[in-house]
Amino acid sequence: MITYSDIMSEIIKISFPLRVSPQPVLKIGKSEHTRAAILNAALEFFWSHPFRDLTVSSLMASTGASRPAFYQYFKDLHELMETLLGIVKDEILAVTGAWFEGVGDPVVLLSESLDGLVEVCYRLGPILRAIDDASASDKRLEKAWAQFFGEFNDAVSARIEADQAQGLIPDFSARPVAIALNHLDAYTLIEAFGRRPRSKREPAREALARIWISTLYGSEFVEKGCSNLVRK
Repeated sequence: MITYSDIMSEIIKISFPLRVSPQPVLKIGKSEHTRAAILNAALEFFWSHPFRDLTVSSLMASTGASRPAFYQYFKDLHELMETLLGIVKDEILAVTGAWFEGVGDPVVLLSESLDGLVEVCYRLGPILRAIDDASASDKRLEKAWAQFFGEFNDAVSARIEADQAQGLIPDFSARPVAIALNHLDAYTLIEAFGRRPRSKREPAREALARIWISTLYGSEFVEKGCSNLVRK
């Protein structure tokens, strides 16, 4: 059943899928519209093409703006890609704060954060796929991709160690597990949502929840999606 929320989500996605400005739409000036159009055109391009096929001319042709307009906002295509990856990172952090910062049942908090992660990647998965593909042969994007993972590895490691200190997670070396879980997330979500047609959300969300919950808090909490643990 299609809900009002689903319809609004699609409208927002079509208009400003990358949420490049926090301002209300009516207050966004022409400059911001052009920048948003460039970013959104890149996202649309990556649904069916790799980064190596992207050119400034082809990108700007799809926006209706001139080629020189691109350079008012980005030095080159690499900066464009780094901007797109930064947007993905910010959106992921915004929707996963429950597990990183919340109190209460950590399994519930983790489930909520994974729901948000899947939603973001369902919309923006092609950006991750384009960066991952390009990083194998492009040193600058390889560095950006490594930094992206590094920041999430730091954050997840810190959260695991904090929960271990409260006796919520068994004692093990946190960072290798954080790295494994983050890479699992990335490649599961790229495979599911990196190109059209996208897979359904729920199988990917269920797979990630099963692995994260059982690895960190215990397999006995997987089916219920909640636990008797309490984070203070």
